[in-house]
Amino acid sequence: MTANKAALSALAIALLFAGGCGKKSAAPPTAAAPEQPAKPVEGAPRIVTSADGVHIEYHVYGSGEPAIVLVHGWSCDANYWREQLADLKAKYTVVTVDLAGHGASGRNRADWSIGNYGEDVAAVVRQMPNRQVVLVGHSMGGPVALEATRRIGDRVIGIVGVDTFKTIGVPPPSKEQLNALVEPFRKNFIGHTRSFVAEYFFQKGADPQFVRKVSDDLALSPPEVAVPSIMSLFDMDYPTVLQAIHVPIIAINSDLGGVTDEKRIRKTVPTFRAVTLSGVGVFMMMEDPKRFNEALLQAIDSIQAPKA
Repeated sequence: MTANKAALSALAIALLFAGGCGKKSAAPPTAAAPEQPAKPVEGAPRIVTSADGVHIEYHVYGSGEPAIVLVHGWSCDANYWREQLADLKAKYTVVTVDLAGHGASGRNRADWSIGNYGEDVAAVVRQMPNRQVVLVGHSMGGPVALEATRRIGDRVIGIVGVDTFKTIGVPPPSKEQLNALVEPFRKNFIGHTRSFVAEYFFQKGADPQFVRKVSDDLALSPPEVAVPSIMSLFDMDYPTVLQAIHVPIIAINSDLGGVTDEKRIRKTVPTFRAVTLSGVGVFMMMEDPKRFNEALLQAIDSIQAPKA
């Protein structure tokens, strides 16, 4: 594999939200009972403002502890978790988030950093009454979950990454290498994203219609958001971020590009654990939702299990 091919693979992995009253004159009016606030409709859009003034849309399903907060990946949106909602909300409160610049959330931001995305998630969690939270982050959503945990604090009891965290402990590319990798996205974002996603995010033999659908989705994301997000992802200082996190971190990863190197990652995160799903790609939660959901529920159960 050439150095450039290896760098592209690393980039792919790394990428990898008054009623009226009647009139009656014969008797004085009777004080009406105070109206109870209507219970929000399950799944109805809700909005919170992030720290820099961007409105963030989120949706809530089900009930119970802990709240499972689903954070989408690069250039995706909350809809990418649709196959998980039924299984999760049968046991837990489930929250899906559109990060700023994605889905229905606002784009009035200048700094598309992983830290600011983490603040988007933290702003949503602060609206939730749940005492405990598990953050589930897909691809770029994994690093976002780490940044969110630093901002949320003790309510987070665990983090589940989905095809992410594979590069912890790997030296980042130089600025020259990163600029060379990102330049094709700048020059022809739609065309390059389509080919890049199709080549690096799926196993050989994946459903071509699904590959095309995802490739088109990601290619239509705004490049002024997507390109700086890639740059910020590679600026992620994992050792510093992870120093502030003391909860279980589990990754459910595909074997695309190789099995996760747990030994290397544990040098930075001693309690890290990976679960490998073979034969699927980056979007395993959509490609094989039954197998993925079983793995996710098991991961959440293990996070909740009392320590021996």
